[in-house]
Amino acid sequence: MLKRTLKNIYYLGVKELISLFRDYLLLILIIYSFSVAIVVASRGKPDSLTSAAIAVVDEDHSQLSRKIADDFFPPMFVPVKEIARNAIDREMDMGAYTFVLVIPVNFERDLLAGRDPEIQLNVDATRMAQAFTGAGYIQQIIDRQIKEYLQIKEKDSLARTVIRNRFNPNLTQGWFEAAVQLVNNITMLAIILTGAALIKERENGTLEHLLVMPVNAFEIMASKIWSMMAIVLAAAALSVVFVVHIFLAVPIEGSILLFITGVALHLFAAASLGIFLACIAGNMPQLGMLLILILLPLQMLSGGMTPRESMPEWIQYIMQAAPTTHFVEFSQAILYRGAGFSVVWLPFLKLILIGTVLFLVSLRRFRKSVA
Repeated sequence: MLKRTLKNIYYLGVKELISLFRDYLLLILIIYSFSVAIVVASRGKPDSLTSAAIAVVDEDHSQLSRKIADDFFPPMFVPVKEIARNAIDREMDMGAYTFVLVIPVNFERDLLAGRDPEIQLNVDATRMAQAFTGAGYIQQIIDRQIKEYLQIKEKDSLARTVIRNRFNPNLTQGWFEAAVQLVNNITMLAIILTGAALIKERENGTLEHLLVMPVNAFEIMASKIWSMMAIVLAAAALSVVFVVHIFLAVPIEGSILLFITGVALHLFAAASLGIFLACIAGNMPQLGMLLILILLPLQMLSGGMTPRESMPEWIQYIMQAAPTTHFVEFSQAILYRGAGFSVVWLPFLKLILIGTVLFLVSLRRFRKSVA
């Protein structure tokens, strides 16, 4: 009996794989999600400030004003240009510069005399990302140049603070974005592929053909889950090695094999959720709307985009029941911090429990839908 069940699950799963390989749109989605989408997410957002256009109105023409102007250099800024004061509005209206720094007359003399002169910084706030980050960088650059020029040193300090950033010394945002995008795409595709496989069977009328064969609902559901898990697991393994680690040069601190093991546990839970949603949805458009309602909260509240500690406590308790919470937890621990099994065994155990519950609930719903 067990041998026949396993045999049915295997052959039904092979049928699902053959059907998937004939669906070119889904294949393109898989390839895109684990390659181009990850590269775009990693490099689409600049690490900090990159190639910001800046101009300087130097009315002082002093040694200090020239030192300040010369300190804006690539890659954060494009080579600085000097413009006249009456050209500020015209140049910024044309979008030629994001920042225009105005150094007033007698700035150096007033500074040495202790009169606290002001420097004006004009910012094009329509370029929100650069405007927010760049204004802070420009202020730091000006402060540093003024302190060096006046030779201000903290000689009387009893202690010196040394900051060291672990796991990401340069605070490279692209490293974080690549891993987060990989985690999100794994969840998304696991739900989409299993849900689409069941709905296609229903829309094509082949589900009824399966029901008249000597197979039961458990075998049908299990076959769809393992076959879609195999596809996503293989794509994720290739992506983390060749796209994330090699192409994007993101250092992987922990064991890739341990990470893939955890991915398999998460895929079991996510694929079961995909079957459950497909049983609720009547067609693919309805499944798409359900995915929007389910995926966005799962991704935003799981801790991948925002630390869970900054969320309200009641949300933290609720999200303990979501598989993505524990998936993000062990993914960050393994990929970023090099954690071993002794650290991530608890998220693994929680994923097994959540996946088992989702599988049983989905199986019950699937049996009702085909009854």
